[in-house]
Amino acid sequence: MPAYPRSPALVRLAGTLLTTALVLAGCRTSPARAEGAALPHEPAPAGIAASTDTAVFAGGCFWGVEAVFEHLQGVSTAISGYAGGTVASPSYELVSSGATGHAESVLVVYDPSRISYDQLLQVFFTVAHDPTQLNRQGPDVGTQYRSAVFYHNDAQRAAAMRYIARMESAKVYGAPIVTQVAALEAFHPAEDYHQDYLVHHRMQPYIMINDAPKLEALRQQFPALYRTPG
Repeated sequence: MPAYPRSPALVRLAGTLLTTALVLAGCRTSPARAEGAALPHEPAPAGIAASTDTAVFAGGCFWGVEAVFEHLQGVSTAISGYAGGTVASPSYELVSSGATGHAESVLVVYDPSRISYDQLLQVFFTVAHDPTQLNRQGPDVGTQYRSAVFYHNDAQRAAAMRYIARMESAKVYGAPIVTQVAALEAFHPAEDYHQDYLVHHRMQPYIMINDAPKLEALRQQFPALYRTPG
């Protein structure tokens, strides 16, 4: 597949046109949930002292994933960046080439007394992306758009593996879950123009087609967790 154009404004253009065609054709652009299947429910945390923890997720273009997590109660910030690769100083241009091993990722800073890691996983697998798409997400193709959970301790690894196993056992999706679960070696924040991208480009066609529906799904499916960032 040819490399994406280098201009940030044009990088998503081809994908947007493809997604528009798929929508008009009636094709799925959201997770292919099996009929009648329900995601495992994760209860709110209880009796946990207020503190700050971090989590890193990759699920396609980081613009929409970042926006989803920024709209969660208990999340203080979400940062777009790169993780999972071998290049020490990745740039958007390098990562977009698919040669760095990095995936577009989001670092989530949250208060575990208000939202649990398991709840973050539930949102990630429910509305933030489609975990059945291998090395792509919707119109964006390449290993840099892979589905991944990057854990920073054994508890996060166990939680991710447990949640994936529960989804597979419940046959939540009509296709295998391909999410990578890997140790976080480093997280590299993306360039400034990628941060809060949805906030500053709400009317961009790519955002309207691919990312705005994720926020609406979050609002409808997780009303107790949904918030409007101040």
